[in-house]
Amino acid sequence: MTDLDRIRTALLAEQTALDEVVSGLSPDRLALGTPSPGWSILDQVAHLAYFDDTAALAIEDVEAFRAAEKVMRSFPTVDEATLRRDESPDARLAAWRANRVRLARACATLADTDRVVWYGPPMGARSFVSARLMECWAHGEDVRDTVGAPPSDTDRLREIATIGVNTRKWSYANRGLVMPDRAVRVELTARSGDRWAFGPQGAADVVAGTALDFCHVVTQRRHLGDTALVVTGAAARGWMEIAQAFAGAPTMRPRAGGTP
Repeated sequence: MTDLDRIRTALLAEQTALDEVVSGLSPDRLALGTPSPGWSILDQVAHLAYFDDTAALAIEDVEAFRAAEKVMRSFPTVDEATLRRDESPDARLAAWRANRVRLARACATLADTDRVVWYGPPMGARSFVSARLMECWAHGEDVRDTVGAPPSDTDRLREIATIGVNTRKWSYANRGLVMPDRAVRVELTARSGDRWAFGPQGAADVVAGTALDFCHVVTQRRHLGDTALVVTGAAARGWMEIAQAFAGAPTMRPRAGGTP
């Protein structure tokens, strides 16, 4: 199995795991507000549905994706463009499930060396599919927090942790800041017991702890102070205070003492 195959498999598994959470919810529970301000559980699902669909389009037809991107940006807000709030709960869930299938079929055509257009710079195939996995997981954590379900804590987090590490420089640049010229070592332990390390061994600045805590911080699902991460050094702490593993304008990290 190639790296790309592994990531595609992980994406399908994460989508299925989230569907198991939402499939048994009543319409009233689907309408519950989540930690993302103004978004219900159904809004979270509709957001994933929209971007799974446009991700498939980006693979299948670049010009059609560019046209859809232009239409989306013409709306006053992302909510209005993507959340389909005029549709029934069943229709919004069905759209997500159909778009997941479409995305899986499109991703199956990718080779490791392919690049895919997106809302920012084009992305390598592995990074592109990993980003879909990260988004499904992060929005899924909002849903799980809302219904009191346990977090999705599997070895699939390795792909999300990798994005978190690789976007360190972006976290600074996105805020108009210059990243300190100091290496940071990241040492993580998965629930399975696997250990993942990133960055030079012996670095003075270190972030250490569970993969779940690290992924919660870099996707801005938890405040650093609400995790058990051990952060050593000013460069490591400065990064963790602003970490943002996803594209878009700088966003506020969660408040201390709770979910976002």
